[in-house]
Amino acid sequence: MTDLPAVEPRDLRGYGPHPPRVSWPGGARVALCLVVNYEAGSEYALGDGDKRREAVGEFGTAINPTPAHIRDLCTESTFEYGSRAGVWRLARLLDQYAVPATFHVAARAVERNPEVGDYIAERGHEACAHGYRWEELWRLGPEEERAQLQAAVESIARTCGSRPVGWHSRCTPSSHTRQLVVEEGGFLYDSDAYNDDLPYYVNVGVHQHLVLPYSFTFNDMRFAFPGFADPMSFFTYLQMGLDELWEEGATSPKMMTIGVHPRWTGQPGRSLALRKFLDYARDKGDVWFARRSDVAEHWLNHHVPAPTESPEDVATP
Repeated sequence: MTDLPAVEPRDLRGYGPHPPRVSWPGGARVALCLVVNYEAGSEYALGDGDKRREAVGEFGTAINPTPAHIRDLCTESTFEYGSRAGVWRLARLLDQYAVPATFHVAARAVERNPEVGDYIAERGHEACAHGYRWEELWRLGPEEERAQLQAAVESIARTCGSRPVGWHSRCTPSSHTRQLVVEEGGFLYDSDAYNDDLPYYVNVGVHQHLVLPYSFTFNDMRFAFPGFADPMSFFTYLQMGLDELWEEGATSPKMMTIGVHPRWTGQPGRSLALRKFLDYARDKGDVWFARRSDVAEHWLNHHVPAPTESPEDVATP
């Protein structure tokens, strides 16, 4: 094992005014990645021996009066809705529109509901590793985090039919996460960044490692905060985002990532907003519906990283 970096260097320049010349399959202007975050049963829970309960339920943390050391049946049942009903509503949408998706899979969640893993494998969706637990990795030491990462890889390979080639932490990774992902091997990319509209390479030791930025912007987590978004505003926001990226894509194609959760967008009124957006994107044309692994493979095949020179050279135009 190599020495783990204390702080990963920042890159505030990126591609700057000269983004790479991108050519998506079929001449698409936008690569559209739909991500389903499947976490139910892997969140913090007192019944699982955790010292606190999960805080992020239907209404976030702002109006939840339950103390952290008291079991919160309301939040637990919100997650259960996602695994009992919401994930299958989203699955029916994916089937109806024949949209390939990436599932951010918290491994223990699928262990507890193996039919979800069967569905992912049977339909050819991607299972991206989202941790063994849906937990905050910055709370773990390097070796404990390594063990959790390896457990997630083994579990997802068994329950979802293939080894994950992508990694995405819960919100904030630790300062060790990317190094551990690279050292583990077998990963094409990670999504532990939110800083660009295109993939890019970073130096991790002597390796050039691919990052596919994720999005909190086009993400249904806004439903967890009362008054912040309603289904129609979410649809409109996605529509406006696609329109702008599509216009830019005439000369500089981009990537758009939409993150949804069965416990939120799996609710019927919200799923209708997603349905309306899929209709809109399909009718617009010049949109490549792609799994994250598809985008990673395309980028690796068409955008060769520059030779590694120093840890500060993190973007490859």
